Formats: sequence, C-alpha cells, structure tokens
Amino acid sequence: MKKLTALFTALALMLCPLALAGCDDDGKTTVKLCEVTHSIFYAPLYIAINNGYFDDENINLKLSNGGGADKVMTAVISGSADIGLMGPEATIYCHVEGQRDYPVIFGQLTACDGSFLVGRNPEPDFDWSNLEGKHILAGRPGGVPAMTLQWVLNQHGVNTDTPLFDTSIAFDAMAGTFDTDKSIDYTTLFEPTASEFEALGKGYIVASVGEASGEVPYTAFSAQKSWLKSNKKLAKSFLRAVLRGYQYMAANTPETVAKALIKSFPGTSEQSATYAVKSYLKINAWSTTPVMSKASFDRLQDIMENAGTLESRADYSLAVDNTIANELVSELEL
Repeated sequence: MKKLTALFTALALMLCPLALAGCDDDGKTTVKLCEVTHSIFYAPLYIAINNGYFDDENINLKLSNGGGADKVMTAVISGSADIGLMGPEATIYCHVEGQRDYPVIFGQLTACDGSFLVGRNPEPDFDWSNLEGKHILAGRPGGVPAMTLQWVLNQHGVNTDTPLFDTSIAFDAMAGTFDTDKSIDYTTLFEPTASEFEALGKGYIVASVGEASGEVPYTAFSAQKSWLKSNKKLAKSFLRAVLRGYQYMAANTPETVAKALIKSFPGTSEQSATYAVKSYLKINAWSTTPVMSKASFDRLQDIMENAGTLESRADYSLAVDNTIANELVSELEL
C-alpha cells in the first residue's frame, strides 16, 4: 500500500508539477494574489494576465484587491493569499516584530514612487519649498506613498510635523477627497487619475514624487517563508510570467501596451492608458530586473526612519530572497 501511495503521488506530481500548491481540475495551479491597489503602475502584471503568460505557466491566477499594504500583509499571513503585491515596508514591519514564519520579498516590480503631486493651480516654476504651510493630502500613515513624500519634503526643508501634512484619508479615497474638499492645496495621485484630473480641470500635475525621491523599491512580491520553501517552482513560474509582461512592454510602443492593458481597466480609455504608460516610462517606474538590491532596500529604511515608523532595521538577508529572481535574470538574459 505504501508503494502504491508513493506511485500515485509521483504520478500526480508528473501531471501537475506544482502540486504542492494544489492542482485544479484543468491541470493548472491556483495562485491567490492580493494587490495593494489596482493601478496601471503595476502594468507588467496585467500584461501578463491579459496576454496569457500565466496560462502558459499553468497558473490559474486569482486576483484580489487588499486596499492597503497592511491589509495585503494580513491576507498573506492568514493564508487567504499566497502572494502579496505591496510596498516592502509591510514585510520590514513583520521582520522588526520578530515573526517566526515571516514574509519574504522574492521579486521587485516597481523602482520608484509612482505618484504625482497635484495642486490646485498650474506651477510652471514649481519648487518643493512651495508646499511649506500648505494643506497636503499625503496618504495612509506608515505607507510608502506618505513616507516617500515626507522624505522628499524634508529633503527640501519643508516641515511635515504639522496637521497640514494630512494622513487621515485612506489611499483609495484621496482623489475623491481632494476633489470635494477645497481646503486641500495638494495631493498625490497615481496615473491615469492624475492626468484625468488635469484634463477635467480638477487639478494640475506639478511634480513627480518618483523623480524627486530617486530609486526606491516601491512595490514588490512577498510570500510567507514556508510557502516559498514548499512552492519554489510555482513562485518562479509566477515571476517568470510577470517578467514576460515587462519584456512585452519594453518591446512595444505605449499605444500597443495600452491596448493590452485596457481589459484590466474597463473604465479607462486607450488614450488615458497610453498617457499613463508614457508618464511611467519617463520616470523609469518599472524595474528592469526583479532583483532587489541592498542599497535600495536600505534607502527605503532610511525613508521609514525619517518618518519615525521604524524602531530598528530589518536584516536584508532575511527579508529579501533573490534566489528565484537571479535564476530568472540568467534564464531570460535581463
């Protein structure tokens, strides 16, 4: 009986190489991915979905929206998500807290802040010092958008230790709040919302936070250490599909990329999607490699320390595992 059981197990593994994560009726393996928000900023992921790259890897991707890095991390830790797409700060917080089965970053997606500073009026001669004493809608406290903006402002001598640096509004509600509350002078918005606001005369893009902050590992894929250990092949297949999405973007025009993206953003026009892709290409928003460097990881912790949210530093060698990313870099010649 033990020999038969072993044989059946071997056959199952042959039919579904990624069986550790559970083989579906169609022979594909389900991967539950929770994203921090739904944004063109994560374009390589949606290109991979819409172009069938996950299907090519025999992955049945189940995508959900967490609406914040804290909620995405909760989903990963609880097991309701296998992988989380979020800011690395959530993983860093878990490491500082000393969790045993801690989350691990295994692939980077974006290389800088993807938000744009939107003001009430055009500012052709914009300077960050203009924000001194102004009401700024910054994002969720402890989140990368708010912390990166705070770091940029502090680097330019702007005081953020004031209620005017407003972190009371959830990330997903920032656009609507800025639109209705005229007491707010500035907010940060991602594309295509930022350019759509400008087109409607609701605000004006005056600066790119990503250009001002420089390279920051803004968004990455994380999973529990135990899950990665049991599902390395699956994680590699997942990341390979995403990288093919990036390669497609690099090989095609923004207009072509926009056409491939639209399926994931039914309320967005091809024109808006094209403009968003161009805006992000201009600031080198997407990582050319999924490998997260120690220098960029340390810079993120500098930003977190500046915001006063980090009591001690996380160990890069424990929080980041570039094994899979390095293998793919070699295979895909990135």
